[in-house]
Amino acid sequence: MSLIEVLDLHKTYGSTAAVDGLTLSVDEGEVVGILGPNGSGKTTTVECVAGLRRPDGGSVRVAGLNPTSDRRALTRLLGVQLQHAGLQAKLTAREALALYASFYESPVDGADLADRLGIGHKLDERYENLSGGQKQRLAIALALVGKPRIAVLDELTTGLDPRARRGVWEVIEDVRDGGTTVVLVTHFMEEAQRLCDRLVIVAAGRIVAEGSPRDIIGRTGTPTTMSFLPSTPLSERDLVAIPGVTDVHARANGHLDLHLTDPAVLDVLEFLSRHGVIPNGLRVEDSTLDDAFLNLTDTDTASTVPDRELVTDREES
Repeated sequence: MSLIEVLDLHKTYGSTAAVDGLTLSVDEGEVVGILGPNGSGKTTTVECVAGLRRPDGGSVRVAGLNPTSDRRALTRLLGVQLQHAGLQAKLTAREALALYASFYESPVDGADLADRLGIGHKLDERYENLSGGQKQRLAIALALVGKPRIAVLDELTTGLDPRARRGVWEVIEDVRDGGTTVVLVTHFMEEAQRLCDRLVIVAAGRIVAEGSPRDIIGRTGTPTTMSFLPSTPLSERDLVAIPGVTDVHARANGHLDLHLTDPAVLDVLEFLSRHGVIPNGLRVEDSTLDDAFLNLTDTDTASTVPDRELVTDREES
């Protein structure tokens, strides 16, 4: 049964439609990532889920509750880390964690959580004296200290260095393993690929694709890239003539970059062997989530893709 149900959500600001008929469901125990360009409606959507904004149209239900009218009941189930938030300047990190823990029936140990997030040594530091990264990790701790049934995390690790980012990921993985449902807004493709069971890609307030990270990558038609320096000059026309090769680009240093399908890789290698050409420095790179994201959120593409053209396996079933 879906824990979060968003149906035909609309939200406008003046003449701008931030969210335009978005429909989304999240099952209990899932980690769902919401990706999209700046201004695509990601944050507005999760703020409506958290009861921080009132939709102009459509409906939102979280554990059967209306986030607007049942706000008090929902806060007992929900932990939220916002993209932009702050605390009273003189409050210490320890005091903030104790305060937030008091809102829940079965909170976790705030000091232990702070340690795991790398800010245990800053518990008695006032909020105003924390660095930007420390404030970010404290915000994450505040969202999770209540052991919420649902965690809504907006730009989870923005501003954190790679070591701190990986530490946060480990905490989120533990939270997920403990049964918490997570809705994650992120711009980091590595983060999305590591943490999320399912991705929802949003452009212009609408969902243009959803599925597992592997599913999203596989359905975009984004080509594999093959790069090498041929031992002898090659005709680009001959390479493009090979079925599955969609584009050939010659760099100034003589390297060739081919965009092609996976089966065409072997055909190109066979072609090179037949002509006695050695592919020096050969590299074959699979499509990436970055490639898929750029393809799916291209302005022209996103404006013409109908909702759910790329459906998930669970929808097909």
